[in-house]
Amino acid sequence: MPALYSWLRRHPRLVDGALALVLALSGLATGFAFHRYWEIPATLGVTVPVVFRRAHPVAAFAVATVAGAAQVALGVRLGLTDVAIVVLLYTLAAYAPRRASLAGLAVCLVGSAVAIVTWRPTAISFFNWLLVGAVLFGGSSLTAWILGDSVRYRRAYYAGLEERAAQLERERDAQAQIAAAAERARIARELHDVIAHNVSVMVVQADGAAYAMGADPRRAREALAAISATGRQALAEMRALLGVLRRPGHDAAADLAPQPGLHQIGDLLDQARAVGLPVTCTVEGVPRPLPGGAALAAYRIIQESLTNVRKHGGPLATAAVTLRYAGDRLEIEVADDGAGAAASTDGPGHGLTGMRERAGLYGGTVRAGPRPGGGFLVAATLPFTADRAGAA
Repeated sequence: MPALYSWLRRHPRLVDGALALVLALSGLATGFAFHRYWEIPATLGVTVPVVFRRAHPVAAFAVATVAGAAQVALGVRLGLTDVAIVVLLYTLAAYAPRRASLAGLAVCLVGSAVAIVTWRPTAISFFNWLLVGAVLFGGSSLTAWILGDSVRYRRAYYAGLEERAAQLERERDAQAQIAAAAERARIARELHDVIAHNVSVMVVQADGAAYAMGADPRRAREALAAISATGRQALAEMRALLGVLRRPGHDAAADLAPQPGLHQIGDLLDQARAVGLPVTCTVEGVPRPLPGGAALAAYRIIQESLTNVRKHGGPLATAAVTLRYAGDRLEIEVADDGAGAAASTDGPGHGLTGMRERAGLYGGTVRAGPRPGGGFLVAATLPFTADRAGAA
């Protein structure tokens, strides 16, 4: 049965054709049997539109209504053929707009009244015939319209649910794309910080090793060892960062390391001092922990600032890092007395933009510019309650 039902659903025109044939047989048989051949066109006019009722509900109903009026005019008695009008009214209510189906219902009710007056049997009183006709004609028309309208309402309701589900799916895909873009931007910022910092250190060490190669081989070996260690550290950080891009199920846990934070500022300063940048650190106020993402942002801001000092400050530059725990926020200042923007560079970068984006992601701000007495200053503010809405 399910297979038969599925086949019938795939061939609606065949089903409607069989229904039209069944409805037409009664009128055709009567016309041929009693030689009332004028009834045959009217019968076909009422039943043939059933074949096209789904594709053209309004036109099919209109043709059948005209043919039904012709039946009344020719004096054709009520028969099984006229059930086609009820079927077409149901189809009109199910497939056409409600305004059209209400007009069709009105036409059927008027036609029912005319049929009651025209086809009154002589053996029954007018009052009794009026009750029987109202139930037979008017009741069947009203029932067909109600059933068809309910089908149209349910179809529209289910179509609305499907559209809503499709809209939610599109929104989910859009959110996934936004999240992917945000993750790519985060990875780009991380890669910039890791590569810029560590490559800057390696360049300084390589320059020192080249300078000391003939005069002080020991210092040259130390510089080369520092280059090696810095390169390994950069690779480790990049592996940890890019681990999120590996396919699901891959065992990347062993390669992932904790993200750096303020507790590793000492190591960062020692690394800067090791490459010849004198740097001091001052902590003001009572230290408080920042949320993980904000702590990483603070670390990267200081790292990028020190990298910029080494790149642009000149060989005699010194730097001072200040961490100020003030109320509900952490204030970070990285000041130097080097050449700053006046120094020669190796091309434009995205360090300051990345710092501002990082701070803005957690509701903070970054200001950067030359100091009045010379040098450069980076001042950042990060709230202890990270507000990620700032990135929206």
